[in-house]
Amino acid sequence: MMSKNIVLIGMPGSGKTTIGKILYEKLRTDFIDMDDYIEDREGKTIPDIFKNGEEYFRKLEKEAVCEVSRKKSAIISTGGGVIKNLSNIENLKKNGIVIFIDRPVENIAKDINVLSRPLLKDGVGKLYELLDERYELYKKYSDFQIENNGKIEDVIEKILELAK
Repeated sequence: MMSKNIVLIGMPGSGKTTIGKILYEKLRTDFIDMDDYIEDREGKTIPDIFKNGEEYFRKLEKEAVCEVSRKKSAIISTGGGVIKNLSNIENLKKNGIVIFIDRPVENIAKDINVLSRPLLKDGVGKLYELLDERYELYKKYSDFQIENNGKIEDVIEKILELAK
């Protein structure tokens, strides 16, 4: 059994939460979705938290990452912008392998509910903007990059191989 955390990073809608839940089913270890964790911690939804500004959300996210990264053998699905703060990545890497779930934006755009995602409220064009802003950071800070453009089972298999 793995002792390190499996940390999933990537764009909103890249499949991090779905993949995390399937890994949880297979590995029977803790699964933490950072957005859910922050919502529970604050007693508010992410869109409500964002009403106080992105900076405020990022501060809460940083505190939450600090807490969650102390866990062992957990599967952690991060928010898409977690890589914007270097200390988040440093904390997550202390006890985790960071896997970038790379999914084509066209596929994300087809599937995603932009209304439930504060940063995407301006529509799909914002996805491309976020990708430009974040792609190099995802690549730079991940230990592994896995493409999610086919069957989700293939992605799961690759991650399970890495987690051995």
